[in-house]
Amino acid sequence: MSNTSRRGFASMDARKQKEIASKGGRAAHMKGTAHEFTSAEARRAGRKGGEARGRANRERDVEGKPSLMT
Repeated sequence: MSNTSRRGFASMDARKQKEIASKGGRAAHMKGTAHEFTSAEARRAGRKGGEARGRANRERDVEGKPSLMT
């Protein structure tokens, strides 16, 4: 075992994380506090992510660094 902590959410196996996160999501929806994206919000978020990714690619190309996406 490495020197990393075995405590906390990040140290759990993926199946256990998904189970806990799913319970939280269901509880938030039942309580009425969960955020649901409108199609316009989702479109804006996707555009913003695409612009950031494109900007990072252009900056990398100018600096002559190899691509992380192979």
